[in-house]
Amino acid sequence: MTAFASALTALAPAAAIPATRMTEGVLSEKEQDRLLVERARAGDAAAFDALVVKHSPRLYNTIYNMTSNREDTADLLQDTFALAYRSLPRFRGESGFHTWVHAIAVNAALNFLQRTKKRRTMSLEDMSASIQQDPEYRELASNSDPVREAGLNELQERLNAAIQQLPPAQRAVVVMFDIQDMPHAEIGKIMGVSEGTVRSRLFYAHRQLQAILSDYLK
Repeated sequence: MTAFASALTALAPAAAIPATRMTEGVLSEKEQDRLLVERARAGDAAAFDALVVKHSPRLYNTIYNMTSNREDTADLLQDTFALAYRSLPRFRGESGFHTWVHAIAVNAALNFLQRTKKRRTMSLEDMSASIQQDPEYRELASNSDPVREAGLNELQERLNAAIQQLPPAQRAVVVMFDIQDMPHAEIGKIMGVSEGTVRSRLFYAHRQLQAILSDYLK
């Protein structure tokens, strides 16, 4: 694995703990979400709260890696679930709730980036908590000498900054594919584009990231 790929992998969040275990081992995640959605539609506030708790970690990381600002991320996450709650009657379940709510979050982040047209860089102190809590990252850091650890941190910091230089649509597919490990088909559904378009955006995004980091990766 290249240093570029390793750094992208280290940005991935640790797996989220399911919000409910009432049907674990019996129903799929999609089916569990469908039952919670049905209960929420019927007025069960606790069911929607369970969906929020379950899906917030990955949504937070998606939005944060697109905006690189914690306050903006918190606001956009709140807006995402507010819109999702109001839109529950229109959720038909053709795709999973995870895909549907991610589409709301990504669109919210893209609209925000279009409005603000700001490209922020992430400082090491403001690095996403998901990075430092990721088991693979922690293992790498614990097994490294100070020089290697400093190099890993620097590469991640530079990669974070490089991601923020991508056009928003390319940034979104990099975050979902390389960091969130989503398949091309799901990303296409979230963004409303074909798998071919997703692959094309990834290709150009990876090429741009490698160009930005070329001096460091030599």
